[in-house]
Amino acid sequence: MSHPSMPVLESFTRTWPNLEAAHGKAMRSASALLSGRDELLPLLTRIATHSSARDELLRSVGALTGAPWELARNCPPQLSRLSVFLPSNNILYSYTLYGLIPALYCDEVIIRPSARVRDTAYAVHRQISRRLDPDMAQKIKMIDVSQRQFKPVCAGSDAVVFTGRPANAHEVMNDIGEQPMFLLMGSGPNPLVIGPRTDPAAACRAVLRARLYNCGQDCLCPDVVFVHRLRLDAVVEQLRAELSVLTVGARSWSDTVLTPLVYEGAAEGAAEFLAENADHVVCGGGTDLERLLVEPSLLVLPEGTGFHPPELFSPVFCIVPYEDPEMLREWARSPEELERGMYVSALGEPRLTGETLGTGVIIRNATPLDAENGNQPFGGYGVHASSIRRDGRLIGRPLLLSMEAGLRRSVITGPLR
Repeated sequence: MSHPSMPVLESFTRTWPNLEAAHGKAMRSASALLSGRDELLPLLTRIATHSSARDELLRSVGALTGAPWELARNCPPQLSRLSVFLPSNNILYSYTLYGLIPALYCDEVIIRPSARVRDTAYAVHRQISRRLDPDMAQKIKMIDVSQRQFKPVCAGSDAVVFTGRPANAHEVMNDIGEQPMFLLMGSGPNPLVIGPRTDPAAACRAVLRARLYNCGQDCLCPDVVFVHRLRLDAVVEQLRAELSVLTVGARSWSDTVLTPLVYEGAAEGAAEFLAENADHVVCGGGTDLERLLVEPSLLVLPEGTGFHPPELFSPVFCIVPYEDPEMLREWARSPEELERGMYVSALGEPRLTGETLGTGVIIRNATPLDAENGNQPFGGYGVHASSIRRDGRLIGRPLLLSMEAGLRRSVITGPLR
């Protein structure tokens, strides 16, 4: 008896062209970053601590060495032009994910740096370009134009990667028309949950490592920590003790954890938040706006679902007690959090079942910084965290540029036998 043919995606059966050439270019690009590390690290520490800059370099090298696997898996088509809004933090890692790796399958990558880090971004670009294969270096261009001037470039592109505020993303998306594939890479509160089965000392190490990455100036830093009441006192006391011994140092020092913030707006936002919530400050709470310093601060807020933290680009720790995980589910189902669901770190809380909490992807017994992989989709299902334009609207889901490009061109083809 004959069996009907089953349609399959083209990407199941075809292989990515020139994989060996891409492998060689990716490995040489990784070597270029490593050989230039003594020049790159001083540039990166203009806006990042030495430890986070070193981490950024190693993540970039890892993503480049994984790029051939990524391309073989996703089979992206050759794109004519990619336009990129480079973020104001993680310059090297973002340059790698949205510049170096796409240059393996794009004819041209046009990058507009954030005005706040323009000089540093250009310096990093120049330092890397002179070490790349000439054909790779020629593909990646950085341009100093306003957002308004960049929009026509985006309109003539195959794809656009936007990193920034959702309101600005909607404006750009509407102005450039329907043709380009549009990816929004945003941010979220990335709550960290300390459950009843967590060792308090281990939980505090995870919280400190995650919250103090680049002195809190990263979109993956947790803006709220939910702590089970059984662990609340121990966690608060240990965090208080740890934060009391932190001292301010230069970004270029290898052991510095606490530094002046890079952006005036981040220091002002932290100062305003701490003033509004002064009754809940357990330790810290001081700010020096002239020096852009924010004292490492610990707050314990009331139990409940009403706290929706702003993006705290600073060493501010917000703890909310909980007892029943249903409270966490209710918090995550609120309209604010459904829009910005990114990641949820669940430490020792087995009652949080499933793959998501609201629209946030659950990472078990680890933090997003532990689990993040530049060759895998990034983000959650909140439209403000990570989303792609489909039929004129943004659809929230974890994103990887090569995968989205491959899916866009995939078609139904012959039988799977």
